[in-house]
Amino acid sequence: MRVYDCSVDTDLLTGFRQAKVGLGRGEVVVIPTDTVYGVAADAFNAKAVEALLNLKGRERTSPPPVLIPKVETMSALAADLPLVANQLAAAFWPGALTMVLKAQTTLEWDLGDTKGTVALRVPDHKITLALLEDVGPLAVSSANLTGQPAAVNAQQAVDYFGAKVATYLDAGASPKGEASTILDLSQVRDGQPIRVLRKGAISLDRIQSVIGDLELKVG
Repeated sequence: MRVYDCSVDTDLLTGFRQAKVGLGRGEVVVIPTDTVYGVAADAFNAKAVEALLNLKGRERTSPPPVLIPKVETMSALAADLPLVANQLAAAFWPGALTMVLKAQTTLEWDLGDTKGTVALRVPDHKITLALLEDVGPLAVSSANLTGQPAAVNAQQAVDYFGAKVATYLDAGASPKGEASTILDLSQVRDGQPIRVLRKGAISLDRIQSVIGDLELKVG
């Protein structure tokens, strides 16, 4: 186990390389994001995703979101996109909004029991974005044990996982320190409202200002 201090250039380069190698081997790594620290795995490696869920003590019924490097990746992973998804992405990505969308049926991945959906987000963090550009979409869940507060610095993540994770990228305190807002847009085309699955760093008032007359339903 090693914690790499990303404020030191040599540590950043070495840690970044180790994170890439680890992810390529199907390992789980701890990474910083703009919201909270996350545990990350290759989204297209089913065993790696399973290891991520096991690490957190989560069941397959709680599949992890997928972080992507840019808005354009959304249409490659999600199908039947409603117009409002593009509007929200333009307004809040990169940033603290996660959108649950219908997944492309041709994708060969296993994130858990997703019911044909995928939760996507473009994070607003340069280290994470650089990693995503290099390795592709990552399954990322908050760095914590299920039911515990999310880690907002690397040490808290170490306290949770210790040697169970080999590579920790330490970029200091999380800029927002609050998890992303999660919206379910998977049924919007069928006339259903946008469901708020989790209130988070982006307020519902800001979201409503973008979606106009569309209904937001909490819970």
